[in-house]
Amino acid sequence: MPDSLLERRPFSIPRREKETLLCRRLAELTEHHRAHCPAYASVLDLLWSESPSPPERLQDVPWLPVQLFKTHELRSIPDDAVFKVLTSSGTTGAATSRIFLDRESASRQTRALAATMAAVLGTQRRPMIVIDSRETVRDRRSFNARAAGILGMSTFGRDHFYALDADMRLQRSALHAWLEDHAGEPLFLFGFTFMVWRHFLDALAPGEIDLSHAVLVHGGGWKQLQAEAVGAGQFRERLAKTTGLSRVASYYGMVEQIGTVFLECRNGRLHAPNPADILIRDPRSWEVQPDGTPGVIQVLSSLPTSYPGHSLLTEDLGTVLSRDRCGCGWLGAAVELHGRVPRAELRGCSDTHAAGLGAAA
Repeated sequence: MPDSLLERRPFSIPRREKETLLCRRLAELTEHHRAHCPAYASVLDLLWSESPSPPERLQDVPWLPVQLFKTHELRSIPDDAVFKVLTSSGTTGAATSRIFLDRESASRQTRALAATMAAVLGTQRRPMIVIDSRETVRDRRSFNARAAGILGMSTFGRDHFYALDADMRLQRSALHAWLEDHAGEPLFLFGFTFMVWRHFLDALAPGEIDLSHAVLVHGGGWKQLQAEAVGAGQFRERLAKTTGLSRVASYYGMVEQIGTVFLECRNGRLHAPNPADILIRDPRSWEVQPDGTPGVIQVLSSLPTSYPGHSLLTEDLGTVLSRDRCGCGWLGAAVELHGRVPRAELRGCSDTHAAGLGAAA
């Protein structure tokens, strides 16, 4: 892993330098996975035989449809090197992605996530409230995207308190006692968007607790809230009115590129972190769209070495609003999401709980 992409200040690498570093790294990863993952090599031979090798631009890096991880076992490590298996969220009966990590990959992704999250949390671990049930993270070797998200974010907190019981009910008295123990301290809250709205805010009376010293990081599950006509502005307004919490950052990520998180800046835009980038493709021609034009999101990451997840065409729609020009001061692509590609399955981490799957989403 190039240290220049991980060890520098978050969101600090200018576009031209970043593209050069990423293109070189992604070319290395493409050849690594070609040599170690026969299924991936077959896809390259079938679909990308005429692509420049090594790729000269990010848009020349071969990509895989993210759906392939639901239908094929794609990994570049032997059985005895598998340290952890992650599964994507999915509704009942739907296929799920299985992502295989070795210890090196897991460590690299943790480092990358820490570097990104430092932009909103700093480097000191804060007392942390997890807006979920402890039951969600019981199995540490094989767990779903929701559990992976919780465990990944938990490394940035201490004295963790799980706000919900196994039936997704607020543990009110225990929450009040925990907050009293940490009165006046800067706090860190993490939860999936629908879980925060339905199981946390719904259970609280306005002013019942004071979270004015807290930062909330949340992601996933917007589809369910959109069905209820809840937007980001209303979400923030209710948080402030109910708890006094005003520092909120959403994020965009997926289990197929765990560790790569597009984080929301103070202007409400999602930014590509140092080790990653994003392209937008036309859903008819698959040509790369110019910035400002919506299309299907392709995510690029320098992290995955245990599986060929470094260049993925997602099932999500979005627009790159600008690169290195956001008023927040963060560099990198500033992105706006538009939701799922029509007819793509409902699979957000908290959407699946809303569909009745609970902690097994």
